[in-house]
Amino acid sequence: MKISTKGRYGLRALVELTACSSGQAVPLLRLTENQKLSQNYLEQVFQTLRKAGIVTSIKGMNGGYLLARAPEEITVREVLEALEGKFSIIDRDVSKQPDALQTAVEELVWDEINRKINTFLESRTLAQLAEEYQNKKDMEAGMYYI
Repeated sequence: MKISTKGRYGLRALVELTACSSGQAVPLLRLTENQKLSQNYLEQVFQTLRKAGIVTSIKGMNGGYLLARAPEEITVREVLEALEGKFSIIDRDVSKQPDALQTAVEELVWDEINRKINTFLESRTLAQLAEEYQNKKDMEAGMYYI
């Protein structure tokens, strides 16, 4: 399984949004500048996130994006599935009838890996990521380079 640029950039932008919003709408330009991401690309990503009910948009002079729910309620799994689709470690060929060996391997290996990945992604929230991000930024700000 490989997560595309869409998933990686979308998650980064949502963590940035969570970290800097403080209840106010955040312009997409601010997110793109802070994370050095393409504004045009991020606009497309945020349209997908809006349709999935993860963010809401505010138009006008003080417009921008807000999380649709509390960051503690939005999981990494939800974000990545909105942007990437359902996760599976393998591509299943539904046109073929699986044989006994294929079924055994799928149930004991691939399905178990999928469950563990999804459980892990479900256990991480935007709030946790934003807190860790802020901690890392604070540590960087306190470092001196000679």
